Amino acid sequence: MEQKQQIKLAVDCIIFGFNNNRLELLLVHRGFEPEKGKWSLIGGYVGNEEDLDDAANRVLYNLSGLENIYMEQVRTWGEANRDPSGRVVSTTYSAMILKSEYNAELVNKYDAQWFPIDELPELIFDHRAMVDSAVRRLRRRVRNYPIAFNLLPEKFTLPQLQMLYEGILSEPLDKRNFRRKVAQMNYFIKLEEKDMSESRKGAYYYRFDEALYAKELNFNL
Repeated sequence: MEQKQQIKLAVDCIIFGFNNNRLELLLVHRGFEPEKGKWSLIGGYVGNEEDLDDAANRVLYNLSGLENIYMEQVRTWGEANRDPSGRVVSTTYSAMILKSEYNAELVNKYDAQWFPIDELPELIFDHRAMVDSAVRRLRRRVRNYPIAFNLLPEKFTLPQLQMLYEGILSEPLDKRNFRRKVAQMNYFIKLEEKDMSESRKGAYYYRFDEALYAKELNFNL
């Protein structure tokens, strides 16, 4: 007799932030067995009438209170024994949020905590492999797609932009070469206002013009 298929479909969200020049990841304490109390990605099961993207957005909203956040589907994890509670296939999504904008009360409700990407605690199941996969994808894509701006405020300085890229890539970047590349892209709009907090001379603010970028779709940092 053919065995009845019993597979649950889930999403797990890999939520990146940026703080003190370092890429960070938001983790939660798992609230149920197995592995109750251990560090985990935030996730949930997909409803019968729910699309994968909708499920991922729901999970992110429930944790952060944020909507319309940039998210990317990373990959699907379907190893038969990946979850000891049963047969669970999970699709991972990566999201990038401004830490200044999320709802801290919701984060506290889920007992969530930010960790530098190079100082992560032990994670349940295959969640560390999920994170590593998402970080590799982010580092591949960040040089050719303007996705990192989701981790910056609307106006930013070139030192802030370079520190962000160095934090994501985990490597130093040549200042002159980096600024030369920025100068070649006309969708970086220089503003009249300066940030005077770091030096007496100050640094001009810039903003990223999505409409101009959409006309060219050419990005290389």
